[in-house]
Amino acid sequence: MSRPALRVDAVLVQAVIAGALSFAHLHDLAAAAGQDGWKAWAYPVSVDLLLVAAWRRLRSDGPSRLAWCWFVIALFASLGANIATAGFLDLADPPALLRLGIAGWPALAFLGGTLLAHSGHREPHPPAPPAQDPAPNIKRDPMPDAEPDAAPVAPSEDAPALPAVDPTPAIPAVLIEHARKVADDHQARTGTPIDTDTLRARLGVPPQLADAIAAQLA
Repeated sequence: MSRPALRVDAVLVQAVIAGALSFAHLHDLAAAAGQDGWKAWAYPVSVDLLLVAAWRRLRSDGPSRLAWCWFVIALFASLGANIATAGFLDLADPPALLRLGIAGWPALAFLGGTLLAHSGHREPHPPAPPAQDPAPNIKRDPMPDAEPDAAPVAPSEDAPALPAVDPTPAIPAVLIEHARKVADDHQARTGTPIDTDTLRARLGVPPQLADAIAAQLA
């Protein structure tokens, strides 16, 4: 069985070339700003790692302000190094602003990497449990038919007797005095005793209470 021939992916080759060039430009810019030795090589690694971390966050968790912010910052640092090393800046005497940006990049990259790695991720919500019937069907035995010939149970002689309820409502003394004045005034004006309907209308009380007051005035 013949083995498949090795195929060269043009997109992968292009990515390797672009990454190497960008890596070299970042190294040259860091070296021109006074970062020599291994420090000059650490800068392009830091920029590329921050760019990859922000891109992975966008791909895994979806668009977010945090991921887009650090992706743009890392892209600006990489693209700025490519433009700066194309002859727009004098690398023999770099400006103070460039030295300031190179010196402050480690702290900025550390902050971005920490936020991307330890900020809250979107976790899928657990599925809601199926709704359950709060009152399950409980089989109950049918009520037995009452015996038609069952004799009524007589009350026990030892059971305490309930107190009799007085049908006459309690009448305040103030209301009796007011009713008496109304009755006297009516008799003085008309010469006849006041009847129950007139007394109820003058006092504005229910008929039962009017009858009780009339009985008190009699």
